[in-house]
Amino acid sequence: MANAAVMQAKSGRVSAVSTRVASLDIVRGVAMMLMAIDHVRVYAGVPAGGPTFGVFFTRWITNFVAPAFVFLAGTSAYLYGRRCERRSSLASFLAVRGVWLVLLELTVLRVCWTFNFDFRHYLLAGVIWMIGWSMVVLAAAVYLPVSAMATLGIALMALHNVTNLYRPQLAHAFGPEGPNWFLRILYFGGGFSIGGEAGPPLYILYVLVPWVGVMMAGYALGKVTEREPAARRRIYLCLGLGLSALYVALRAMGVYGDPRPWDRHTLFSFLNTAKYPASLEYLLMTLGPMFVLWALAEGWTGRAARVVETFGRVPLFYYLLHIPLIHAAACVVSLVREGHVDAWLFTNHPVAPGEVPAGYMWSLGLLYAVYAVCLVLLYFPCQWFGEYKRTHRSSRWLRYM
Repeated sequence: MANAAVMQAKSGRVSAVSTRVASLDIVRGVAMMLMAIDHVRVYAGVPAGGPTFGVFFTRWITNFVAPAFVFLAGTSAYLYGRRCERRSSLASFLAVRGVWLVLLELTVLRVCWTFNFDFRHYLLAGVIWMIGWSMVVLAAAVYLPVSAMATLGIALMALHNVTNLYRPQLAHAFGPEGPNWFLRILYFGGGFSIGGEAGPPLYILYVLVPWVGVMMAGYALGKVTEREPAARRRIYLCLGLGLSALYVALRAMGVYGDPRPWDRHTLFSFLNTAKYPASLEYLLMTLGPMFVLWALAEGWTGRAARVVETFGRVPLFYYLLHIPLIHAAACVVSLVREGHVDAWLFTNHPVAPGEVPAGYMWSLGLLYAVYAVCLVLLYFPCQWFGEYKRTHRSSRWLRYM
């Protein structure tokens, strides 16, 4: 009888773990599907937000991607750590994978974004760069108690906007040259030349603060995933509604949490929070709905759920594949529309591509049509790779994909 009880407990634990992983992958899959919209937008020449409803929300709905991606990377790190016998094994894995992601951003992904090899004049520090360095920081932080990790992560997210109160003082302290390279990587962004003025410029799109705090918070929430599905669902829903309500309150008061003032007469300005660096209000606006979606994903089954989960199970593979696919699709569209592939498509996307050529910009209908085709084309290799990973669990290199 005791053995039967043990077997039942083990069975329940396996079931809970299976449900938990599925719900996480579903949320991540939704985020990745939304991400492709914004990256098609880049090559479509459509501006990032405004002035029309369609253009604004084409960009706005993709704001949820980076927070979900980074937060769930932290949670996934916690889940991976449960399989490690020693904390040092988790730290080593995170450090190696983090450096690997940084190298991918500076080499493979840089070429995928631009379709050129002019490394001397353009290097990109994008979301994969930021996730990589955040993993390196997390590798050191995993030795902290989970409560300390949660406190530090929340503090980084909540307090960094204090710098907005001291802009004149900071500008004076930095002088005409602005922050040094380390502070730019850490928080202030912009760009700098590597190795002096003659070196290649590095354009920093994603800084580390507050994103490393988002990853730490995601890691700390891993404790919640050990609970039963009903309890997890309640916690996710309460977090989602609570964070969303706090966003509305802070945005309405306009006292703290975002450097952009809210024009009380427009919905666009109410929703137009700062992403670079991600403000507290931006994170509340995006993480709140993510938790609500996570609560719903706990009970989501069926064919649609399996399709979304397929994308979420192979995030890095998807990312490495979707940039060149979308870029190539844009070249095909340009060839069909203009009779040649526009040279603008070989410039330094997504940060410094230059002005969009006259008459080039796509309609939103064309943008979403290309997006849909790319998503269908991405599904089959992602399905294959997910199955390959499942049947080759012992492969060392697959752990880093």
